[in-house]
Amino acid sequence: MSKVKWGIPLAVALSVLLTACDDKAKMGPDDQLGANPSLPEPQSFFSPPMQVPEGVGWPADKNPVVASGLQIEKIASDLLHPRQLYTLPNGDVLVVESNSPGTAPVTAPKKLFASQIMGRSGKSGKGGNRITLLRHNGTSGEWEKHTFLENLDSPFGVQLIGENLYVANTGNIMKYRYVPGETRMSDPGAEFTDLPDTVNHHWTKALLASADGTKLYVGVGSNSNITENGLAVEYRRAAVLEVDVDSGASRIFASGLRNPTGLDWEPESGALWAIVNERDEIGPDLVPDYITSVKDGGFYGWPYSYFGQHIDTRVKPQRPDLVSKAIVPDYSLGSHVAPLGVHFYTGQNLPDKYRGGAFVSEHGSWNRSPLSGYRISYIPFSEGKPAGKAESVVSGFVSEDEEELYGAPVGLTQADDGALLFADDVGNTVWRVTATSQ
Repeated sequence: MSKVKWGIPLAVALSVLLTACDDKAKMGPDDQLGANPSLPEPQSFFSPPMQVPEGVGWPADKNPVVASGLQIEKIASDLLHPRQLYTLPNGDVLVVESNSPGTAPVTAPKKLFASQIMGRSGKSGKGGNRITLLRHNGTSGEWEKHTFLENLDSPFGVQLIGENLYVANTGNIMKYRYVPGETRMSDPGAEFTDLPDTVNHHWTKALLASADGTKLYVGVGSNSNITENGLAVEYRRAAVLEVDVDSGASRIFASGLRNPTGLDWEPESGALWAIVNERDEIGPDLVPDYITSVKDGGFYGWPYSYFGQHIDTRVKPQRPDLVSKAIVPDYSLGSHVAPLGVHFYTGQNLPDKYRGGAFVSEHGSWNRSPLSGYRISYIPFSEGKPAGKAESVVSGFVSEDEEELYGAPVGLTQADDGALLFADDVGNTVWRVTATSQ
């Protein structure tokens, strides 16, 4: 277990919880990958096992480790908790810097302990509540950095449709008139539409525009693990919303998705896909997070069941009518890997093997030992479906003894030259991955 550096009362209490729940994962990192993951029997915990390495940032002699045929470089540093990236048509890259609004109540001791250890990891570091613009000036080294937009409210998703830039705060979508080439947003903006904004247990709002620019899709996470805060605060949550761009009116496009943290279009089929963080507290090998196609009107199980018809007996009353039609996700990523970014690669910079498939950033576990996630993986696709085992593309975020955390990958984007860019919210860095010949 990682070292604990707390005041004495909290240290003693947390030690008791950890000792009572010392149950290491039985499955390896590849045992739950794919369409048919192994699902053990659920366990019951007073508080889940917790293991979180201490966030230390990147030592001067270390960088993330990339797969053979790739190279990596730092293009921005000293950011304030960078979470999402978005490439503008002129090649500028927007970096969304933010963190939780801190409005979720602490309703049980385990929530206090979880909050404390997450702070220790650096994953809940101070967010900028702003967007920074990166511009490549043609020279090597870090890109130009400009403060583009400030005074946001826990922003996450961003999309450009025509001349309008949409930014998803935790409680609304803001609309700004974007002027190509400007390094600071000149328009004061206006609220476009509201978003679910009670409690904010899961606060991120992923955002994706339709190809024709008529719709925005919003990933909205649940307000609890399994409805322990009541069903009333789950209204329009654990869902993907579809927002009409002309009117701002919205509807639930798909539901039962506990925390859909990233959205993208699969390039061959044109289908909407999402990455989803599943529920906690029933074991280190449950429940696997996943990537799946998202069907209009589809229901994906939360909170009543997982991976189809596997009942979560903690949820009462049950809804057998909903469980019976719960859609089995397309592809398991493994338990507690915490996927926070997804990007289907369509560029020409990286080797051919990466074209057409999905990169997924795994932010990493906090309630599993040994650790899981903490990497960027790649899933090959064929004919619009996963066509092989996920493989590690970027790793090295954690020390070998699992004591120290150097970085954690979040948002992904494709640069105008086809490079893969990713945000690192523990290292406060943006990294650029290219083929070795670039």
